[in-house]
Amino acid sequence: MTPAEEAASILKELGVDATSGELISHSPIDGSEIGRVRVGDAGKAAGAALESFKHWRTVPAPRRGELVRLLGDELRAAKEPLAKLVTLESGKILQEGLGEVQEMIDICDFAVGLSRQLYGLTIASERANHRMMEQWHPLGPVLVISAFNFPVAVWAWNAALAVVCGNPVIWKPSEKTPLTAEAVMALMRRALGRFEDAPAGLVQLVQGGREVGE
Repeated sequence: MTPAEEAASILKELGVDATSGELISHSPIDGSEIGRVRVGDAGKAAGAALESFKHWRTVPAPRRGELVRLLGDELRAAKEPLAKLVTLESGKILQEGLGEVQEMIDICDFAVGLSRQLYGLTIASERANHRMMEQWHPLGPVLVISAFNFPVAVWAWNAALAVVCGNPVIWKPSEKTPLTAEAVMALMRRALGRFEDAPAGLVQLVQGGREVGE
């Protein structure tokens, strides 16, 4: 198969429609067009993330970890096709693509454990009948901007940790690798569907060039 044919087959398998839009993806293997996606609305995404934060920050951290665990399951099931798509769109050899997806799985496992270890400190006080306590709180919406040479792992490193810590995530991937981002978001939507209790706007993808990231 040509890169375009193979990419179309993988995207169909993952449930991604990449047949229309202003942003065109070309495979560095032969320069052919392998898909198109629509440019997103950064302002709309930011507003939705702020709304989702109001709910997500109140969800217990171990429960938030369950969503990341489900994402790890989806990544395990789709490891090979996602890795092949990384190869087709970024030009990495397949072993590098497989390694990158494995890094995503590994950070999900790490973040699930972290969701039960968001400890603070109880600190000795010099005042009588007084206690000082340290507690960590969610920060708010997190933006992840990733480069073409690590098209999926960098998002996972940041998103898995942000989500278990109570923060919504917006992803602006490289305009050179929009299809791998769409594929990852399709897997994220599967995990969200199984989780059933995540607010709209918790994890979003906004495609586009530098001006969108800015």
